Amino acid sequence: MDFSNRLKNLPTQFFASLVQKVTTAVAEGRDVINLGQGNPDQPTPEHIVKALQEAAANPGSHRYSPFRGTNDLKQAAADFYKREYNVDIDPHTEVAVMFGTKIGLVELPLAMMNEQELMLLPDPGYPDYLSGAGLANVRFDTMPLLEENEYLPDYRKLTNEQKQAAKLMYLNYPNNPTGATATKEFFEETVLLAKESDIAIVHDFAYGAVGFDGVKPISFLQVDGAKEVGVEMYTLSKTYNMAGWRVGFAVGNAKMIEAINIIQDHLFVSLFPAVQSAAAAALNESQQCVDELVSLYERRRNALVNACAKIDWDVKAPKGSFFAWLPVANGYTSEEFADLLLDKADVAVAAGNGFGAVGEGYIRVGLLVDEHRLEEAIDRIAKLELF
Repeated sequence: MDFSNRLKNLPTQFFASLVQKVTTAVAEGRDVINLGQGNPDQPTPEHIVKALQEAAANPGSHRYSPFRGTNDLKQAAADFYKREYNVDIDPHTEVAVMFGTKIGLVELPLAMMNEQELMLLPDPGYPDYLSGAGLANVRFDTMPLLEENEYLPDYRKLTNEQKQAAKLMYLNYPNNPTGATATKEFFEETVLLAKESDIAIVHDFAYGAVGFDGVKPISFLQVDGAKEVGVEMYTLSKTYNMAGWRVGFAVGNAKMIEAINIIQDHLFVSLFPAVQSAAAAALNESQQCVDELVSLYERRRNALVNACAKIDWDVKAPKGSFFAWLPVANGYTSEEFADLLLDKADVAVAAGNGFGAVGEGYIRVGLLVDEHRLEEAIDRIAKLELF
């Protein structure tokens, strides 16, 4: 027996290697401060758990879910976008329910593209974007996200050939891994490019709730014309600490939503109805838990940035997400630096090159341990006298 060519063409799972290194270090009895993960460390709010418990006890939840998700969750998603972003969403034609947004990000190239057509991806970017390209057997070109351009792609650098050939473009703000945020003007440029070049846009809004310094991240769909050219993916994993629940949704362009729904009709029956009920409760009920979570991440961000400043580590404070993007010490590659921190300081970080070639020279740090552990991690690194 052998694997299919499709499976052989998939990229190596970047995070699997990182997890193995950390697991080995912990098994040796070392006190590792793991800043390399992207797994929220806080529990799901109690009112959401209670909603799940009540729905799970209802025999009506024990049957197959409707293929395309419950009306309650789709209506909740539409109401959420109207309340939070003043965007009108038709719950019947402009919402797709998903087992977490990773599913949508990976399956959209299969649903929207033919083999060897071109998609445009950010570099650095979420590694699983490459999985969708590999499964669909499509080509991809990358758009560099550079500090001097606030980690936004410069569309002037796209060639005419790229603009004419591209069928799909992925964006992600607040950004993983850089922590950058987008502007309305940038999204307006994106809509203009999409219309001129007939490119479908996918905005991965995974960290949409997490903006700092009193600035709420903008939704792509808030820009005029955005629904004509694209969709936005929203996961409950980060906003409500529901990473293990695997629930998210896409909203926006009706044709792209229908493409997601059709492919999912053939791959899944929709997720457990009780999880959908709990997700609807998360979206509909008090958002105080979200405000508290964002404040927690901002305190952690500030603790990290202040600790780095004390050792002359030149770190720019992220504007959103729960990640910070830090330059490596002189003389090291990203992977060498990450290995050094784990081996000599018992601090785990994610090497920037794992997010793309342009990520070389950086590491990603997650704000997913408390302030004291973040400060301790920087204290340990200070003893290496690298800065």
